[in-house]
Order: sequence, then C-alpha cells, then structure tokens
Amino acid sequence: MPFGKQVRRSLARWARSLTQHPRIGQADFGDLRRLTPVSADWGFDRGTPIDRFYIDGFMRGCADDVRGRVLEIANPDMTRRYGADRVTRSDVLHPVPAPTPVTLVGDLATGAGLPANAFDCAIVTQTLLLVYDVHSAVRTLSRILVPGGVALVTVPGITKISRADMDAWGQYWSFTSLSARRLFEEAFGPDSVRVEVYGNVLATTAFLHGIAAEELTESELLHRDPDFETLIAIRACRRV
Repeated sequence: MPFGKQVRRSLARWARSLTQHPRIGQADFGDLRRLTPVSADWGFDRGTPIDRFYIDGFMRGCADDVRGRVLEIANPDMTRRYGADRVTRSDVLHPVPAPTPVTLVGDLATGAGLPANAFDCAIVTQTLLLVYDVHSAVRTLSRILVPGGVALVTVPGITKISRADMDAWGQYWSFTSLSARRLFEEAFGPDSVRVEVYGNVLATTAFLHGIAAEELTESELLHRDPDFETLIAIRACRRV
C-alpha cells in the first residue's frame, strides 16, 4: 500500500475514534458489569419480564381472534385475559398428564392426542423452542384448526436458556423473523401469515439481565430495531 494512502487511513481511524461516544475503552457499564444477570428469574421478581410485555402487546392486537374453541399450552391465562365472552370452550394442552386446568394430553410434534379441525384459535406462546421437530409442530397447528381458525404464536429471538425447561424437555431453538416466516408459510401458505418483531439493543440487553419492563420507558421498549429480534410473533390463519 502506498505510504500516503496508509497515513490517510490511519488518520481517518484516529478521527473516528475521537467522535465515538463513549470513547473506546471508556464505556461505563455500571450495574451491568457483572457475570451474572441482575435477575435470575427473567425479571419476574422485579416486575414484568420484557418478553411478556411484548407478548401482551401482540395478544392485545389479536384479541378478536381469541374466540370459539380455544387451545392454549399449559394454562389458560391468555384465553381468559383476551377471549372474554367470545370463548365458548377453553382447552389446555400439556405433554404429560397433569391436573386441572389441563384438559388435553398430547404432542405437538406428532399430533397425538390432538383432534383435527377442532379449534378456532390456538395460543402457543414461547413453546416451539422446546419442540425438536418444529416443522411437524407447525403442521400440527394447521391441522387442528378449523378453516379460518387462527394460530397466535410467539417464539424467542435473542434469549438466555430456560434452565428448567432445558432440563425437563430440552430447549432446541432460537428463531429469526425469516425462519419463523418460512416455517409458517410452508404450513399455512404465504398469504395467511403475518410476522411481527419486537426489540432493540437496550430492550434485549435488559431482557438478558432480567431487568423488568417497568424499569424502561415505553418509548425504549417500543422502539424496533430489525437487527435485535428479542421476540417474534406470528399470526397464521388456516385457509378456508
């Protein structure tokens, strides 16, 4: 490289270093300069976990879809919160026998224990990461819905491991908006799928540390940066 060009590049790098904020080597990590998270419980002990804030926002926007016979995983919290009097029957799916409120024991991957053409809505939040055969699970969701029925699904993007789930069932996947779109479009068709992405660098950092949603401002939480996918939400409708 000619000497003059090398000097110009060195000067350009030096000039950029002067304008960076914070200056290189002077970032103040404050309470975040630690090797353990602020909360080991996702932020539940501090308020509302940030992914739950995003899930609630997605569900509020899709509340009208929660109607008729509704299937939910593990408990009926979302069905009750957003279905109101539109729900005629609430079913709760669990992979192994469990007490009330569980009404169905089945396997999303194989479809065992799940009736076909039965549900007007399936609410599947933060579940597909625990299913190894995720392609089959998404096909099952399409099969169990009535024509015109809707699956409301959330999956993690950038996330820590859920240790309890990893040990109990296995945690296999984190997703991107592209992988989520392809999964659901293959099973439901490209015109029947809407994908939404939530998160930014601040919200993602706070989520990994277990800092609660209440500790950030609404504008900080709602700002969307496509390079930081904290939560991915999918609305998929079975074609009539």
